[in-house]
Amino acid sequence: MKTEKHDAIVLSSSDEKAVNKRFVESFKSAPLPDDELLANLGIFLTSKTLSRVLFFNEIYKKIVTTHGVICEFGVRWGQTLSVLSALRGIYEPFNRHRKIIGFDTFAGFIGLDQEKDGPLCKCRDGSFSVSEGYEAYLNEILAMQEALNPISHLKKWELVKGDATQTIPAYLQQHPETLVSLAIFDFDIYQPTRVALEAIKPHLFKGSVLVFDELCDDIFPGETIALREVFGTENLRIQRHPMTARVSYVVLE
Repeated sequence: MKTEKHDAIVLSSSDEKAVNKRFVESFKSAPLPDDELLANLGIFLTSKTLSRVLFFNEIYKKIVTTHGVICEFGVRWGQTLSVLSALRGIYEPFNRHRKIIGFDTFAGFIGLDQEKDGPLCKCRDGSFSVSEGYEAYLNEILAMQEALNPISHLKKWELVKGDATQTIPAYLQQHPETLVSLAIFDFDIYQPTRVALEAIKPHLFKGSVLVFDELCDDIFPGETIALREVFGTENLRIQRHPMTARVSYVVLE
């Protein structure tokens, strides 16, 4: 099943979707005062949403003693970027080198491969888009995240908009000093995932962490195919945490 807008795929049952709709309505009509709303967001955290936050908390702890930037390939609404920014403020608020860089078209998929992305996702170019002008909104959110932590006068995030098959190689060419401590792959489809893997490979090191959102996923087989072609999987220890069913990670050894 897909959402009413932007073609996102939702596997929830009808009953779950009904409860989620009620949750949204309750959130929008919350009788909490404005100055206490953010401090009480836990009221609206479901187990599924909280599990993803807990997952990235565990992942972030794995990179605290390594050097380098964080890259997310496939930002969409930017929840993961915002969570990572908050985690940086907790674990290493004075680390100016821990830049967080997000790559996205902000217009949905580009370049579906009919063969390698398979028939089950039933997506098209433009699927998983976001609202008009959302990039500017997300930039404001990340600026506010940074403003609440030390050394906020140094900007430590960047959104790179455009076709990832062009923007990622161009970014790394402009920033040859880049070391990638954590790379998060959430493009879902084959072509941009393969380009991202190839582009960052020379910028990785022992201890770099790679996170994947769609490995071993029959709806989005392209991510697994791209990883197998660029790195091979036979020598990778592909792990997961028990709190999340779909997200996996690799620590390079």
